[in-house]
Amino acid sequence: MEVLREKVEEEEEAEREEAAERAEWARTEKMMRPVEVRKEETTLTQEMLRDLEKKLSEIQIPISAELPAFTKDTIDISKLPVSYKTNTPKEEHLLQVADNFSRQYSHLCPDRVHLFLHPLNECEVPKFVSTTLRPTLMPYPELYNWDSCAQFVSDFLTMVPLPDPLKPTVQKEEKVLPKKYTIRPPRDLCSRFEQEQEVKKQQEIRAQEKKQLREEEERLMEAEKAKPDALHGLRVHSWVLVLSGKREVPENFFIDAFTGHSYSTQDERFLGIESLWNHKNYWINMQDCWNCCKDLIFDLGDPVRWEYMLLGTDKSQLSLTEEDDSGINDEDDVENLGKEDEDKSFDMPHSWVEQIEISPEAFETRCPNGKKVIQYKRAKLEKWAPYLNSNGLVSRLTTYEDLECTNILEIKEWYQNREDMLELKHINKTTDLKTDYFKPGHPQALRVHSYKSMQPEMDRVIEFYEMARVDGLIKREETARTMTEYYQGRPDFLSYRHANFRPRVKKLALSSAESNPRPIVKITEQFFRNPAKPAEEDVAERVFLLAEERIQLRYHCRDDHITASKREFLRRTEVDSKGNKIIMTPDMCISFEVEPMEHTKKLLYQYEAMMHLKREEKLSRHQVWESELEVLEILKLREEEEAAHTLTISIYDTKRNEKSKEYREAMERVMHEEHLRQVETQLDYLAPFLAQLPPGEKLTRWQAVRLKDECLSDFKQRLINKANLIQSRFEKETQELQKKQQWYQENQVTLTPEDEDLYLSYCSQAMFRIRILEQRLNRHKELAPLKYLALEEKLYKDPRLGELQKIFA
Repeated sequence: MEVLREKVEEEEEAEREEAAERAEWARTEKMMRPVEVRKEETTLTQEMLRDLEKKLSEIQIPISAELPAFTKDTIDISKLPVSYKTNTPKEEHLLQVADNFSRQYSHLCPDRVHLFLHPLNECEVPKFVSTTLRPTLMPYPELYNWDSCAQFVSDFLTMVPLPDPLKPTVQKEEKVLPKKYTIRPPRDLCSRFEQEQEVKKQQEIRAQEKKQLREEEERLMEAEKAKPDALHGLRVHSWVLVLSGKREVPENFFIDAFTGHSYSTQDERFLGIESLWNHKNYWINMQDCWNCCKDLIFDLGDPVRWEYMLLGTDKSQLSLTEEDDSGINDEDDVENLGKEDEDKSFDMPHSWVEQIEISPEAFETRCPNGKKVIQYKRAKLEKWAPYLNSNGLVSRLTTYEDLECTNILEIKEWYQNREDMLELKHINKTTDLKTDYFKPGHPQALRVHSYKSMQPEMDRVIEFYEMARVDGLIKREETARTMTEYYQGRPDFLSYRHANFRPRVKKLALSSAESNPRPIVKITEQFFRNPAKPAEEDVAERVFLLAEERIQLRYHCRDDHITASKREFLRRTEVDSKGNKIIMTPDMCISFEVEPMEHTKKLLYQYEAMMHLKREEKLSRHQVWESELEVLEILKLREEEEAAHTLTISIYDTKRNEKSKEYREAMERVMHEEHLRQVETQLDYLAPFLAQLPPGEKLTRWQAVRLKDECLSDFKQRLINKANLIQSRFEKETQELQKKQQWYQENQVTLTPEDEDLYLSYCSQAMFRIRILEQRLNRHKELAPLKYLALEEKLYKDPRLGELQKIFA
């Protein structure tokens, strides 16, 4: 690269010296030659231009021939619009301009890649690249492809078991005997030399194994090393360039058109830029790309760095600093003030491409046939469209141990729209561990379920959403002999419960789990600190040794102490073998108190404490039994959910939601029936009068006039009757109100406050009814003539009274 750079610099320096010599020679010749030879110079210049034009015309740009064209087998061109099949005169002119521009570029830059200007479209018609873009789209830069087309999958985190802070550390207390009673251990008769030789032999074996493992890793790394790319730096690809400055874009960046991922312009995988274009113009990169795209300046208004093809009024302006702006010579503006600028701009034709329309079904499909498989190094990614799989599977990532992708390490499956809220299933093929992840909303408030088998009393870990449970359970760990539960936010401050079991006599069945629970050997419970109690009375750990009939208590330690109080109760039966009641004795309670208290030494206090602990022990055993039943219920529910794998459908998805579709169709059917009923029940004023005539008989002129008069007379009488009815009701309400007012005047002195309230209420209601009747009467008087005229016009236009139309024709 350094040699190439020095060579380029030497060529540029030689060109500058030659240009300076030619300019000096031209100035000298101009001063020495007379004015009369100017015509000869013009002729010589014209001859040089003709020679240059001839050379440019001989240059062939086989761009379109190298591009793959669409065939009629893949696209039905008969359905395409005319803009796809022909070019307008403006487009033909633009192609000529582009062809001329390409010839000049190939003449001046013969070592660079041919410009991508006018490829063939589906109909094998050349189209300028800028006209393939609609104004709403972004500019496409033509870039060198990446160094490698392989894509990488992000590393996956390995779950490493960490020590749980909530899990208690059980320490076994050993009784230390006095030194004089210590038993001496037997003599060690083994040879120390043989032991050292055995250790040395084991070390050599481990070193040999490490060496073999290191050699195997080196061999794999050598096999995985990528081969040299023969086309490095020769590939050309199209990307999207987003320039900063508008729409709050802080910096320039690229977008991969295939994946939609964005990349910085400083990315080393971009080797350079040949050209870029948008729907208005086409630019060529004249900058050196020896340092990839890191040093490129994307100022499209700078003609030195970006050579534009079309001279338009809307081309990008050169970004100038304040010093450059202030240093502009004003004399040039004064000299050019009297000159008229010639309009040499060329408007870009409108895009010939139709607007892209993607239906909701096609958008949801996302890829052909709704499935896509991407093969990576030691991994395979499969994608499906939503609702394509009956179990809701939308993505699966399989990682392999070898490059041939034969030995599976783990599988990750992502789900959507599951009724059981399953979101992710992680299967580790090495350990055969399966982990299910759930979204909030599961009936059992599941969050994570890790297991190796769905059979009960096997190793499993179940995590819950604690806010969705009333008991505050966070996590439950189960093995064949133990069950551990972690709590948070409980009113009794319980934080931890651990139960130990012994084997059953009979084997477990799901139907007999309730009648044959596992025998409990030990229950350990831990509690958070209760600030309402003193530390010496607040239990920190409680252990029920059921087989030994003992109960151990350990209290919280005060901040100013280094040890905590302890107490142990010997739990005995209520009666002995003879049926006599056992009395509390001092040897049934063994205690260690940091600060002894008098009331704790009394037998009554110890008896009440032991009775309370017996009740708590019974309650704890019942809760452990309920936890076992809950685990069985969860396993049974998960088996049913996996067998059914029902999917949820939004109420707005009318195509998949059968209930919503049936409801909508039923509503449309009811509305249609109601519309038909309204049409059938519309008033037909001629029906009663036509019934008087023989059926099927044609009306004469006299009969038509008579039917019309009878219908109008009947309608007029109905309007009069309605007016009389409203008038009579109005007069009746007025008379009753007058009578009530007269009664009030006569009995006003003897009326009680309740009677006066009733009278005022009656007057208010009567005035309201009178006002309504008055408004109805006035409205009826206004609309009656209009209704009469409307009926008369309707009768004239009725086809059954055709003779009337002949009379008034």
